[in-house]
Amino acid sequence: MSKREQELNQALEAMHFGFRAMTQQPDQRLAELGLARIHHRLLYFIGRNADCSINELLGIMRVSKQYLHQPLKKMIEGGYIAQKTDATDRRIKRLQLTTKGKKLEFELTEVQRRRFAGIFKKSGARAEKHWREVMALLSENIEF
Repeated sequence: MSKREQELNQALEAMHFGFRAMTQQPDQRLAELGLARIHHRLLYFIGRNADCSINELLGIMRVSKQYLHQPLKKMIEGGYIAQKTDATDRRIKRLQLTTKGKKLEFELTEVQRRRFAGIFKKSGARAEKHWREVMALLSENIEF
């Protein structure tokens, strides 16, 4: 194995363990409620895109309708997400968090925000800037 391959494997492992550390506490809380990570993602993205349509949410989250259908239904039935008919087009359903959904979303996400705040404070502004650049590039669908 080349030195570069070893370095790339270390980067993959760092991403794996870093993601696990960021999601561990929220995942535990979700499990207590019979929910999973997808439910947190729904709460997070609907919370930041209130009144988005289901199709808009699919685009924001970059997932399929099939992937989202059951988790979204569970969150609506559980009283975390409200669905209302669009004022101009009755075929469109608009989504927003209920008070219960806002409370849970804050609880789950605040743990992660605090962790990032501490990490960025410790690593410094330059490291944060570079981290954001790497994450932006990872988010792009670029083939190398």
